Amino acid sequence: MTVKVASAGTRDRPPSANGVRSRIAARPACWLETMRLELRAFGPQDFDDFYRLDRDPRVMKFFTKGKPMPRDLVAKAFRRVLRYPSLYPDLGAWHASRRDTGAFIGWFCLKYAGRSADVEVGYRLLPEAWGRGLATEGAQALVDFGFDDLGLERIIGLTHRGNKASQRVLMKAGLKDAGWARYYNQRMRLFVAENPDR
Repeated sequence: MTVKVASAGTRDRPPSANGVRSRIAARPACWLETMRLELRAFGPQDFDDFYRLDRDPRVMKFFTKGKPMPRDLVAKAFRRVLRYPSLYPDLGAWHASRRDTGAFIGWFCLKYAGRSADVEVGYRLLPEAWGRGLATEGAQALVDFGFDDLGLERIIGLTHRGNKASQRVLMKAGLKDAGWARYYNQRMRLFVAENPDR
């Protein structure tokens, strides 16, 4: 798989009439590309996309038993996503879009799994992106980034009981089924990949 990693950028606003130059929040630049995906940092302008995921009962089937998340809870989670990279450089959750159309499809993450020291690869995609191999493509790219660029020794993936589709995605992305484990205060299916260069 070909993965392009780039650095994010900002843009400057031209000088105002009084000659003062100010910084504006531009849409963050893509920092990781795969054959079909672009990943970039979330910005404040992306809340509606983020919220669209968490209010879809199909997306939330294994998280909230299909109940849409209340807007205030989604806003709280979104603020954590925006803050995460400043707390843990090189880790976080990233806005994912299709390279061919620019359409938002969901997010991918490489982050600490709850309060553990394990780094987790994860994703949440809109239903129109399901069944196309996009979850596997994004997850594999982040596993490669974690091993090749960050030098992580191990990356885990977690699924809820019965989420066979996500279990298949994690195995296709190179993680092996390691049975059951306790994360996020619940029993979850654990998948593990070890860095082959370590």
